[in-house]
Amino acid sequence: EGCGRGGEGQKMPKDKTKPERAKPRFVTMEHNTSRGQHFLCNPLIVQAIVDKSNILASDTVLEIGPGAGALTAKLLDKAKKVVCVELDSRWVGELYKRFPAESNSGKLTVINQDAINVEFPYFDICVANLPYQISAPFTNKLLMHRPLFRCAVLMYQREFALRLCAKPGDELYCRLSANTALLSEVQHLLKVGRNNFKPPPKVESSVVRITPRPTHSGMNYLEWDGLIRLCFGRKNKTLGAIFRQKEVQSMMATNYRTHAALRSNPAMGHAEQGPVPMATE
Repeated sequence: EGCGRGGEGQKMPKDKTKPERAKPRFVTMEHNTSRGQHFLCNPLIVQAIVDKSNILASDTVLEIGPGAGALTAKLLDKAKKVVCVELDSRWVGELYKRFPAESNSGKLTVINQDAINVEFPYFDICVANLPYQISAPFTNKLLMHRPLFRCAVLMYQREFALRLCAKPGDELYCRLSANTALLSEVQHLLKVGRNNFKPPPKVESSVVRITPRPTHSGMNYLEWDGLIRLCFGRKNKTLGAIFRQKEVQSMMATNYRTHAALRSNPAMGHAEQGPVPMATE
């Protein structure tokens, strides 16, 4: 009886193990390196990116190129909603398999399209390990996105990141630096070695934070970009030498006549169209 009473008095130990919501799956699919599929595999770097994004519990986060979802899992822990844009349909399926509860509840949305061509939904923060071949067009698209987002924390090829952050007088200062500085404030956050990726890329990487500036009202960005293209088009020439060239003066005269005609007769074109951009390669 004593044994029986003792047995009745014993309590079964509680199972304190918590089920993992987003347990990593062993994926054997080949990485398409021609699309820039070099996935971040160092959890410390992943956590550092999320921490430096300063995500609030009420934020909607846009992630570009989530791949197998290493960064996505951390973003889902912090944000109210995560919207991923992934071109490779194989990885779209993997994301839905890895995060079924989040996708069913609407906390995770995956858009199976090209990030350059798709129309972005509303978002507060953009976080991405970008395919490096789309760095320039994606950055331009991001800076022109409206309404303004709070910030973007992005992984770039090291050389591209340094050009993005370059200041006037720096050796790497270029058209990209000037355009980015006009529209945003850029901060270099950390260097990331190639061995932190799977498969390792051929180049080193860097993480930067882009914080957009308020819009300059009344400014024609098409004209500005054309002017900057012209100024940086001949790297070893002074501005005086560039603007004394006959073809440049002829182009400016044509642009001025177009601008004057549009101002005197608005019916010739939309007000936002402006003059022909001074864009030369």
